[in-house]
Amino acid sequence: MAQILVRNLDEKVVGRLKRQAKRNGRSLQSEVKMILEDAARTDASKAWRIADRIRAQFKGRKFPNSADLIREDRDR
Repeated sequence: MAQILVRNLDEKVVGRLKRQAKRNGRSLQSEVKMILEDAARTDASKAWRIADRIRAQFKGRKFPNSADLIREDRDR
């Protein structure tokens, strides 16, 4: 099995990870391993599906040019 060494982690981050590990009844190493495995499993297609759903909600709507709105506001 492969190993990874992460250098220069902020002490606050390590502290939060330790507390999280304790709450979950795991060692720090097990907690970090779980976090990395979950992150590696995360499917980017889920994010794309959410984005597609949002696009579909706004399909056909016309939006004003925000630059024009900003200019109009500044000219007041």
